Order: sequence, then structure tokens, then C-alpha cells
Amino acid sequence: MNFMMDIVHNNYIRIILSSVAVYFFIILAIRLFGKKELAQLSVYDLVFILLISNAVQNAMVGPDSTLLGGLVAAASLFVVNYGLKQMQFRFPKFGKAMQGEAVMLVFKGKILSSHLKQASITEDELMEVIREHGVASVADVDLAVLEVDGNISVLSADIGKKTTRRRKAHKIISKQQ
Repeated sequence: MNFMMDIVHNNYIRIILSSVAVYFFIILAIRLFGKKELAQLSVYDLVFILLISNAVQNAMVGPDSTLLGGLVAAASLFVVNYGLKQMQFRFPKFGKAMQGEAVMLVFKGKILSSHLKQASITEDELMEVIREHGVASVADVDLAVLEVDGNISVLSADIGKKTTRRRKAHKIISKQQ
């Protein structure tokens, strides 16, 4: 009976360690391949994420496809994620190392080409985001920044302009009387 308990116990420890290893691997891969991918998911990116999650599932739980095995893997990911968030809060330098820093892309209407290159963003991608924020020209942009979460913030010279990135809802046409 103790032998069976040891096997079960060791299996769950293996699930925890594998899940944590996969978690850190994915964080490292995202840091290496660029944060802009987080906020600007294309169809290819979505398919990629789905395939990655499927590929690493077996690495985390192995042959244990039970409910408890899945819950142990998920719980370990929640605990590690919570721990990392706490460390980022308590140790800002750790947070900066994990997430990186914001990158200025446009300053006072001028595109900072070296910063675009550093962030792996093309001028076309930048212009698309600027237009999504409702700004017609890069000359009207006071500041555009690639944030640590992968979003690009745009501050327009025309302060009265709305520069949120929400999509406009379709208008409902009322019946004419």
C-alpha cells in the first residue's frame, strides 16, 4: 500500500516539476521571440499557441490524463504565476528582467528607426497601429511606445482626438417615419 502511495506521490511531484519547467520555457521563448506578438495575434499566432499548448500538455502530465493530474498541473501553474507576480511587485528589477522595458517608437512626429528594429516592428505595422488610434499621420504623434505587455500606446498631438484602440460598433439604422 505504501509502495502505491509513493508511486502516486512521485507522479504528482513529476507533474508539478514538469509543469513549472514548461511554464518557464514558454516565458523565456516569449521574451526571446518578441513581446509584440502578445498584443497583435494573427491567425498564424493563434494556431501556433493552440499547437504549443497541445505539444506541451503531455510534457506536463505525461501518461496521467486523470482529472487530478490535470488539476495538479493547473494548480502548480497558478502558484508559480502568483509567485512571479509577487516577486515582480516586490523586486522591480526582477520584474524588468522578466518583462523587459517599454520601447519608444515615435517621438515628436519622428519615427525612431533603430527602436523599431530593436522591437522587430515594421513601419507598416507601426502606421497601422497609429491609424487604429485615429491618428492620420506620424507627424501628429507626440509619442508612440511599445509597452511591456505588447500593446502600442499612441499619444496624439491633437489632444482632443480619441486615441483608444477599440473597434467601432456597427450603427443600428432606425426606421424612418
